[in-house]
Amino acid sequence: MESILVAIGLILLAIFGAPLFAIIGAVAMIAFAGEGIDPSAMMVDFNRIATNPTLVAIPLFTFAGYILAESKAPTRVVDLARALFGSFPGGLAVVALVTCAIFTAFTGASGVTIVALGGLLFPILMNEKYPERFTLGLITTSGSLGLLFPPSLPLILYALIATISVDKLFAAGIVPGLILLMALSTYAILQGIKLKVPRHPFHWATVRRTARAAIWEIPLPVLVIGGIYSGTFTATEAAAVTASYILIVEVFIHKDLSLFKDVPRVMKESLLLVGAILMIIGGAMGLTNYLVDQEVPQRLFEITRSFISSGTVFLVVLNIFLIIVGMMMDIFSAIIVVVPLITPIALGYGIDPVHLGIIFLTNLEIGYLTPPVGLNLFISSLRFHKSVLEVTRATLVYIGILLVALVIITYIPELSLWLGRILRVQ
Repeated sequence: MESILVAIGLILLAIFGAPLFAIIGAVAMIAFAGEGIDPSAMMVDFNRIATNPTLVAIPLFTFAGYILAESKAPTRVVDLARALFGSFPGGLAVVALVTCAIFTAFTGASGVTIVALGGLLFPILMNEKYPERFTLGLITTSGSLGLLFPPSLPLILYALIATISVDKLFAAGIVPGLILLMALSTYAILQGIKLKVPRHPFHWATVRRTARAAIWEIPLPVLVIGGIYSGTFTATEAAAVTASYILIVEVFIHKDLSLFKDVPRVMKESLLLVGAILMIIGGAMGLTNYLVDQEVPQRLFEITRSFISSGTVFLVVLNIFLIIVGMMMDIFSAIIVVVPLITPIALGYGIDPVHLGIIFLTNLEIGYLTPPVGLNLFISSLRFHKSVLEVTRATLVYIGILLVALVIITYIPELSLWLGRILRVQ
């Protein structure tokens, strides 16, 4: 009876807005106390995570992404992409997709992309005679499109929790990320042709002018990805280089931000996200430690195996489960809570852990868009002053496209694994 009352109490606390890390931590402490184990046992895995040098990359990449979002870099990048691709059918829509993907990769948060870039791109697309529903769905979907591209924070966090190489996961995400991007771009191009959206003539003078304006932002992807896979620096060192480079460019070269006025504010905002992630890790790792001690993953695998004998069927069930998880939880909480449970089960079916990571993150990317409670739906609703129902209708076709791409990524593991082998990533 006492345990039922405690469970009801925790559920009520969650309903009334208690922080997720506090609920998870409380569950872990109660579980350990029930087994007569000192609660300090909760910190065993947390200490392992905290001493991992890759953890340093999270605050550094987050800070770099927030500096980019607060500066005029989005405008410069959009202007350059518009000059390069505006002459193609649906070119501006493709520009929106690519630009949002890049900024989501650096910020690691779809909300930042929708709020910062959405406000810039939405009126531009509307002025170019793109239909409102098409534009609303495009921006909402683009918000989480870059989560598979390095140096995305979810990739780093997944690698930490699943204890796999972050460099391998970075390499694994590139091709699936491009597949998602190309699938949506193809739809945008076809819609551009169908709707006869006006195109902008290509002018070398415009390209040169916009390229000069964005000359310091252009090297960023090469700096991060090229530096890591050429062996010049590790992912953690890449985070330090990226943060330093962006700070110098946006504060001292472009002077978009003030060193003493804007940088402390941006630093505070970015570290609020980092602090939330670390608090969730602290609460969740204790619960994970308890579940592992009680052999819960092994028992789940045995139960699953008794109902599902085929790895193919398991992947179908896994995808459905993960999309639901993506609807109900933020991506960082989902990684920390769910990954330790599903990894042993997936390994039992012979699924490569790196490929599993890409399947996991692709599902959560789609979960951000999935009604009734996908996070991107509510962010777009608030940002563009539309009802959640309107946003949902606008995103349905994009969800369908992403689901097709998910099936391809799920059942062709080589798409996730071959680049890492070619680059000989350790």
